[in-house]
Amino acid sequence: MKPAVSPQSLSSSKYLDRTVSKVKDGKDLAEYCIEFGEKIGAEYVEARFVNSSVRGLAFRNGAMISGGFTPSSGIGVRVLVDGSMGFASFDRLEKSIAEEAITTASKMAKNSKSKKPIDLGEPIANVAKWKMETKEPLNDVDIDTIMELCTEVNEQMKGLSSFVFIFNGNVIDKYLVTNEGTKIDSQLSYLLMYAIMTAQAKGGSEQKFLDLTLAGGWERIRESHFIENVKDEVKRLKKTTENAVKIEELMAQPIDMIVGPEVAGIIVHENVGHPSEGDRIMGREGAQAGESFWRDLKIGESRVGSDAVNVIEDPTIVKTSGHYEYDDEGVKARKRELIKEGIIHEPLLNREFGTKFGTGSNAAARATDFNREPIIRMANTYFEPGDYSLEELVEDVKLGVYMRSFTEWNIDDRRYQSKYTGSEAYLIKDGEITDTMVKKPVMETTSVGMLSAVDAVSKNLRFDFPGTCGKSDPMQGIPVYAGGGEIRFREIRLGGVG
Repeated sequence: MKPAVSPQSLSSSKYLDRTVSKVKDGKDLAEYCIEFGEKIGAEYVEARFVNSSVRGLAFRNGAMISGGFTPSSGIGVRVLVDGSMGFASFDRLEKSIAEEAITTASKMAKNSKSKKPIDLGEPIANVAKWKMETKEPLNDVDIDTIMELCTEVNEQMKGLSSFVFIFNGNVIDKYLVTNEGTKIDSQLSYLLMYAIMTAQAKGGSEQKFLDLTLAGGWERIRESHFIENVKDEVKRLKKTTENAVKIEELMAQPIDMIVGPEVAGIIVHENVGHPSEGDRIMGREGAQAGESFWRDLKIGESRVGSDAVNVIEDPTIVKTSGHYEYDDEGVKARKRELIKEGIIHEPLLNREFGTKFGTGSNAAARATDFNREPIIRMANTYFEPGDYSLEELVEDVKLGVYMRSFTEWNIDDRRYQSKYTGSEAYLIKDGEITDTMVKKPVMETTSVGMLSAVDAVSKNLRFDFPGTCGKSDPMQGIPVYAGGGEIRFREIRLGGVG
């Protein structure tokens, strides 16, 4: 959460009026940045004005520990000079400061002396205005309504040994302009909400980090059955803590495992989404957020999974945290097929890496704020639905585990060696999910080993893994969705139980 200002500013119309005037000044100044950048000789100039506001509240065990309204506005500029890119940002919206920032970015580009000049490909000149669909804009919701929601959430978590709830209502206005003719006006709206819950029983404790992020307006609280979902997750955590037991039989031999949409979401995000990022594949992120095992593979030829594995990345899906119509380089968003019938098919690319791969950008450039450069990011990543029901997946399993949710995960920098520890999990025996709960089953294997073990996917597409994806240095945490249906893995050896 960003640092809070005084509670009085939560409903200050005078303050809000002042930020609105900055929006107009910011857009004009962004266009001036283009003029000045061209004037000092930049080949490519990009200015991105971002004006955002966050209303945040944080609670521990039901008691509010912080709250406030945080406005932010500024401009990020990128310039391409002599084949190298420079980036700078500023939050004092004045022409002299803008000129200083652009000059600094230009000097940075000149001093970097890239061995191979950056090529952004064909010019992009898109003009558009779009925004996330909202029926009840977050800026119109009064603080009393927000407090009522938070009170109800905290009430649902009573009875846990400890719990934390964080609410952030975030509205972001962006204006992107380039010297190629792009002008994109957009508005994003997020309910960024998180809970950390700990339940205690005689056999020990269980903890669950619950990302409850929603994209859109206040109506999403009702549409998503938000309170009911929180209540259900609390109930499930308590049940797991009280009833899960170690089952040594599962360690003695390979078993089948079926995972729910939440677990499918974390797997597809970590084992497929991250290694598909073009900058990771070519090593640009190596010292910052890791590399990719795709580096040693051939796009369109190398097999990493069974024929049943199809992975999609799609920012065009509305009411999701990964939704956008144009990326932060002005490229029109579209659906991407990362894996097709087990073969790597298409990496995530921005303009620079789109040229390096010889395909062009597929609109994967995103930035979290004005003071961060747009880099290759995921949006909505999921296993494409198959033809099975959950019941059909289960009925063909003699001995296995149904891992509905997870409690922790780990993966190496190349996104290859990975480990997922179950939270709510059940023993499957003779084609039925039993009432026996399995304590912390661990699926530990390589990305290729895991995806190759998939033999069936259900038709139940759900995005049960919203998240804030971290990448780069300085860190950029950006909202994403991930999911799929239930997935069946054959002949998996558990890395540990309990």
